[in-house]
Formats: sequence, C-alpha cells, structure tokens
Amino acid sequence: MSNNAPFLATDGLCQVINSPNGNADQPDLRILDQVDLNIVPGESVAIIGASGSGKTTLLGMLAGLDTPSHGKVYLAGTEITALNEEKRANIRKQHVAFIFQNFQLLPSLNARENVMLPLEVKGETDAKQRADEYLQKVGLGQRGHHYPNQLSGGEQQRVAIARAFAAQAPILFADEPTGNLDSDTGNYITDLLFELNQAANTTLILVTHDPKLAARCERTLNLQGGRLQDTTEVTTNA
Repeated sequence: MSNNAPFLATDGLCQVINSPNGNADQPDLRILDQVDLNIVPGESVAIIGASGSGKTTLLGMLAGLDTPSHGKVYLAGTEITALNEEKRANIRKQHVAFIFQNFQLLPSLNARENVMLPLEVKGETDAKQRADEYLQKVGLGQRGHHYPNQLSGGEQQRVAIARAFAAQAPILFADEPTGNLDSDTGNYITDLLFELNQAANTTLILVTHDPKLAARCERTLNLQGGRLQDTTEVTTNA
C-alpha cells in the first residue's frame, strides 16, 4: 500500500436509529449522515464534537467494533462492513489497537497480564517480554504484578496505553484517552501517547473533548449534525 493511499476510508457512512414502531411523530434519529473519510498511514487525526454528536459511534465503526446502517468502511484495503463478526475480529486482531476512556482492564489480571492478553490471543511467543518492555516505557516497570484496583486512574490508563502499543498494530484508536484523568495526569498521558505514537509511526485516530489534545494531531475533524468538517488550519505561503 502506498503511503499516500488511504489506510482507513469510509464511503457514505450512515447510522440511523429508527423511531419506535414507526411513529411519525418521532422521526428517525440520524447520528451519522453520509460520512466520507480518508486517512493515510502514519497520520494523526482528532475527531471532536459536542457530547452526543456520535463521535464514539463513529470510532467504533471505523475500528470494526460496530456496523453502520448504510455505507462502507475500508481498513487496510478490506471492506470490513462486508464481513461477518468473526472476519472483522480477525482484521482487528491484525491491524487495530484501542485505548478506552474507562481503561477496560480485566480486574482479575495484573498489569503485566493485561498487557500480555491480546498478544497471547494473537499467538505471540514473546508476550511477557513485550509486556515488560512497554510497561517500562510507560513508567510502570515495577508495577507489573499489581492489579487494577491497586493502581490509580492515571496508572491504569498507562497500562491501557502499554497494552495498545505492545500489540504493535498499525492503527490505534483512542476514545477520550484523558477523559477520566485530572489535568496534570492528562497532560502526562497526552505527552506519553504522542511520544510512543511518533516512535512507532502508528496511524492515530482519537476522539476528544480536549482542544489541547486535538491540537497535537495533524488533522482535526469536527462532527456536527452527523457530518464531518475538516477544521484543520491550513497555512499557505504568501
């Protein structure tokens, strides 16, 4: 795939919630409306918008976690909207890592085991070594044996970041990665996220309410009325 070819693309993506029992007094709710998007390898893109605008819905569809009412999503040259859940899961396993706002760590596993889990699912033989390597990168090298309830919110998010980057997936989705953190911890997590992303040259797609976080991305897309508007400032030479 050419570096200028889209790694992630949508064509006429729509998500519609039908009115209950076809009630004419309650029109269908159109969350996404003809969304067309092209993202090239290595690009960092922020999706912003008001609460309830459909940002997380869009992110889930781009990652193949959900399916749209209409339209297509292409990931790494494959139309994932044409696949069943098992085949989409295989595509995600090869190409996708995800950082959730609420961390999504398994409470019965310690930090090391949480990072190891997706690697083991993929059949990686060096899961423990990579887990320890990325826990060290996020400053938790000595906390691998601790369980989520023994870690602060910022530490749990660092474990989630280590898990995502240890997978070495070419595309990383992040849903409000600093949304549950205080300002200072959020700034630390932001620096860490972009530092690791730059080192790995990963394609980064994130949803955020934080303008400072969005400004760190190369491109900003604003979701309004179900449609995306590119709000990236473009500078030109005089």
